[in-house]
Amino acid sequence: MSVSQLGNDTLRPSVWGDSGLLARVMSAGSRRHVALLKQGFVFLFVLLAAVVSTLIPWLPVSDAPSMWAGVFAAFCGVVFASVVSRRPRLLTWEIVIPAADFVAVGLLRYGTGDSGSVFIPIILLPIVWIAVWPGRLSIVWLLIGSAVTFMLPFVIEPSGRAPSEFIRIAFSLAIYATIGLAINELARQASRKVELSRAQQHAVERELDRAATIQQSLLPPKTSLLPEMFAVRGRCIPARAVGGDFYDWYPTPDGIALTVGDVMGKGVGAGMIAAAVRSVIRSSSDDLDPAVALRRATTGLASGDGDVQFTTCFHARITPSGEIRWADGGHGLALIRRATGLVERLQSSDLPIGLGDRWTSYADQLHPGDTIVCISDGVLDLFPDELHAFSQFQLLLISSGDPSDIVQKVAELVGDDEQADDVTVVAATFAPALTRA
Repeated sequence: MSVSQLGNDTLRPSVWGDSGLLARVMSAGSRRHVALLKQGFVFLFVLLAAVVSTLIPWLPVSDAPSMWAGVFAAFCGVVFASVVSRRPRLLTWEIVIPAADFVAVGLLRYGTGDSGSVFIPIILLPIVWIAVWPGRLSIVWLLIGSAVTFMLPFVIEPSGRAPSEFIRIAFSLAIYATIGLAINELARQASRKVELSRAQQHAVERELDRAATIQQSLLPPKTSLLPEMFAVRGRCIPARAVGGDFYDWYPTPDGIALTVGDVMGKGVGAGMIAAAVRSVIRSSSDDLDPAVALRRATTGLASGDGDVQFTTCFHARITPSGEIRWADGGHGLALIRRATGLVERLQSSDLPIGLGDRWTSYADQLHPGDTIVCISDGVLDLFPDELHAFSQFQLLLISSGDPSDIVQKVAELVGDDEQADDVTVVAATFAPALTRA
């Protein structure tokens, strides 16, 4: 399971931050355009302030050239942000954009009433965006920028300033620094939570990878190892969250063995239990009674810590003469599709491995062309009517008893959709005519 590669512009923290609504609406491939988007808002506010000051008589315009110079400064920020969006390497100079905003607000303030300007709150935009920059150095930058905004009128018109103006500037800078510290700390905590969430996500992905590896290792050997009178096919389509489905087939001294199991739970733990159950059942190939394999498996799952782990399992033995013996541990999803098209369900009332301690072996006779089919409960989830899903699967078997066709039909039901549970199907046809051919 691979991790998506990040573009060059995501390798360093942005001065403007990555949290909030703006970051959520931007896709990973367009993150370098966030600065342009944010600067566009600043420019619109500065332009709107200049326009309404010009149109509304009771809004003071103390110096129109300075006011429109502020609009031009904000526009220059837009231009530079546009260049940055096209050349990600310039992101290291992103601080130039809010710097232009501080100058723009200072000129706008001077041109719309100086200390009496109603548009000074616009300064909060570059302050907030710089404050989310990682590190306490961002507080220094926003203090310098705020000082430029308030001291710019002193540079343009140094004379006639009341001493109280300096006190007001000092208090304003202190308040803005406090706001910046609070925002910076919140951004730092949010960043830590994001990093922790990513670490947890990577841990889950690694676990799913390990679980998928375990599940892959449980696949049976090639069917060429089986006697020629048996045509066997199987498939397990894992869900996004890897579960504990497994299937197996192998030759035995008296014919072949088939196993389909479903372990409670998902992930690595379920995969390890599936591997253990499969291994114990395989080790019982010397015993002709399939119920013995389930008893040995439940002994292997016995835990002294009180935790209950169980596995539903269907295990069958088929001889070259077509005699089939099976034991069912709470699985209940096996059928025989006769060559005539009749479908018979193999019933069992025994408990799953890990819960029960006794299992009964059942017997039947397969005739040439008969097919035994076993599925996991994930197959039933593919049908819209849950109450009649098994009956609908039986209808699916009527049209064809070929193992390859059965497996393919189940795969087509899955399609490209993600499933909540693994989908497993095994089909074996008794075809003694192949041996004579």
